[in-house]
Formats: sequence, structure tokens, C-alpha cells
Amino acid sequence: MPGILVPVDRSANALRAVEFVIRLAAVFRSPPQIHLLNVQPSFPGTIRGVAQLALEEHQREGLAALAEARNRLEVAGIPYAHHVAVGETAETIARYVTDHGIGQVVMGRSGMGSLSSLLLGSVANKLLHLAHVPVLLVP
Repeated sequence: MPGILVPVDRSANALRAVEFVIRLAAVFRSPPQIHLLNVQPSFPGTIRGVAQLALEEHQREGLAALAEARNRLEVAGIPYAHHVAVGETAETIARYVTDHGIGQVVMGRSGMGSLSSLLLGSVANKLLHLAHVPVLLVP
């Protein structure tokens, strides 16, 4: 069975998506492979040393953002993999879907209003165009 990807940031919306996946996993005979992904923004510059420090900081920030989601899956006894990536959020999620054979993305919807989403676009809107798998938005 292809895995389920849950993009996670520090938002309540992301944690609702994790809770949805926990409930969803209960209906399967064996739980699907869950992937948690936190995407950190790219950093400018390529100076050696500075880039390494930035990567280490991204890793720390990403792991902190994943902590509560990981805890909830562990308490539920659901196996998972977790990853921190750097890049533009929607493109990075779509690339992860392709690279890891993900079958579905489950994510919290953004907090933007409809006008902001229309003008700026949201990660979910962009991902719907980039990912070639179902994307389930959890309110």
C-alpha cells in the first residue's frame, strides 16, 4: 500500500490532519506507512560554513515542528517516518510525493481567507496542481 504523507508545521490545522490519519489508520488491518514532512524555507547564500549552520538550524526547527505530531502517532502506536526538507513548500511536498511513492497527502487547510487564497495562492492550492495523487484537506 502506498504511503500517506502528512505535511506538518506548528499549526493546529496540521495536528488535526495527524489526528485524522490516526483515526483513518484504525480502519486498516495493518496501518499504512505514514510519512511526516516539515518543510523549512530556503536560505540565501552559499558561503561554506554559513550554509552548514543554516542546515543545522533548519533541522532543529523542523524536528521541533514535528515533535507533537510524532508524539501523537507514537501514543497511538502507529509506525511512521519523519523528514525535514528545505525549499518552497508546495514544490518540496510534491517532489517528496514522487520520490517516495506516496499514494495520498492529508493536510490541514491553511488559515487564509478566500480572498487571500485567491490573490496569493495557498500551499494546498499549489499542491493540488503539482501532486499527482489525491490531496485530502482536513478542516
